[in-house]
Amino acid sequence: MAILLKRQISDDEKAVVLNRFGKNCFATGHPIEDGNIQFDHIKAYAQKGASEIDNIAPMCGKHNKQKGQLSLYDFKIKLKIEEFFANGDNLTLKDELEYLKSKKDLQTYGETISIIDKEENSIEVEIQNINRRFTLYTCPTTSWNYFYATLPIEILDSDDDADNEIGLQPRYLIKQKVFNLFRHFQRHPVLQPSICRIHKNRILVFDGQHKIAGLLWGGRKKFECKVYLDPEPNLLNKTNISAHDKFAQTRFFSSIMVAKLGAQFGREFEEYKSLEDNKTKSELGFLNYLKEKEQLTKAELNKRFRSFLYNSILDDSNNKLAKFVSKGNRSSVETPITMDMLEKSIFSNFLFRQPVETDMTTDKYIREIEFNNVVKLLNIIYDESLLNWDSEKTSSDPQQLKLSRIFRSKSIISWAEILYDSVCASLKLFDSDDKLKLMHRNLSDQDFEQIKFNIRRLIYWNVWDSPLNSDIDRILSDNKSEIKKWFKEKGLTTGYLMGASE
Repeated sequence: MAILLKRQISDDEKAVVLNRFGKNCFATGHPIEDGNIQFDHIKAYAQKGASEIDNIAPMCGKHNKQKGQLSLYDFKIKLKIEEFFANGDNLTLKDELEYLKSKKDLQTYGETISIIDKEENSIEVEIQNINRRFTLYTCPTTSWNYFYATLPIEILDSDDDADNEIGLQPRYLIKQKVFNLFRHFQRHPVLQPSICRIHKNRILVFDGQHKIAGLLWGGRKKFECKVYLDPEPNLLNKTNISAHDKFAQTRFFSSIMVAKLGAQFGREFEEYKSLEDNKTKSELGFLNYLKEKEQLTKAELNKRFRSFLYNSILDDSNNKLAKFVSKGNRSSVETPITMDMLEKSIFSNFLFRQPVETDMTTDKYIREIEFNNVVKLLNIIYDESLLNWDSEKTSSDPQQLKLSRIFRSKSIISWAEILYDSVCASLKLFDSDDKLKLMHRNLSDQDFEQIKFNIRRLIYWNVWDSPLNSDIDRILSDNKSEIKKWFKEKGLTTGYLMGASE
């Protein structure tokens, strides 16, 4: 049995160590063959770890070599952190809490609290059936109330998106940062509290999640917190994003868009944001960075970027039509629209799907405005049509028959192009570049009234109301060009959608 220690230990001492741990690798717990047992410091000798028996543990040769200069304890935690991060790219503190709970390292988290009494300068809060009073402070800028407290993990949770509400936690955990903080806090104090807010009787952490995540791996169960009582979420969200920005003397204009880019691309976008290369930070710049870093083909890059665009729109809590979009590749009576249909119809016509070169730190970056415009467009389509969709009814019902025709795969792909042409003409957009960015601009309420008029004309086209087994049912099985040609022959033209007679 190899011994990798500052001093040699006797056979009796080896027996004591093996009696304590068994012939199991300290890092993973797996059994070790007799000829492969090595001994090393749980706390590294280089970090003043003693060579006493209590600080010695068995390791297999493979893992003892793999740990490098790490102590056995640090290496063991490193492997656990790697196991946790293998669950996905977009992980938050909530995911870590759930992971630790599943491993029995944590009993619970996210328990509710109750505000018992609030006075001008103090607040009484019931925490785990115990009433505690804290000094209450007031922000001189916003007049928001807050207090400081050391709180148990059992009542803390991550401020993630939940129940159709946008959370204030804009970032995902970064593996190396969590591990570095775990090691850092073994020897250093915590200088700043984590920042939280009370929402629906729960204390949600939105700033300082990496700090708590690192401390949790070291066994910490109580955390210093600054807790806001009733802050304004949008302002707090923008403040939080701005405070984390690593751009020199600037910040993102569109904080929600930054959060969405981070949500889709995670660590890669964080790394790109942090580059101090004096270059404009843009969508195109990020994709070029991603292409080089990940060695992606143009097709792979486009697929990932368009996925970001589509998900940002469909995940919008204001999107009424999203519930009718199938998560798979097949439609159903409950979800008559597939992502493929949406991509080839509304998205391909009304969404600018190329990365822009606009500086994301300026108010000229308006991708968020475009997303909001597309959501408004989809909501008009919903209000004028799918609002009446009834999955319990069949094609024998005239209304359901009409809607099923409108939202047949080749039908929506065909009429979307006609609708696009009519909207461009109605808004007096004739330049090819302007038409390409139809929704990538500020549109007025009057503009959307015109768009609603076009959509209403589309939905009220009388051919949709034809009896069952009419020509339209046959033609909708044809190819797109034939369907579009037939639509126009029957009066579904750009002019008709703008108000002309059929």
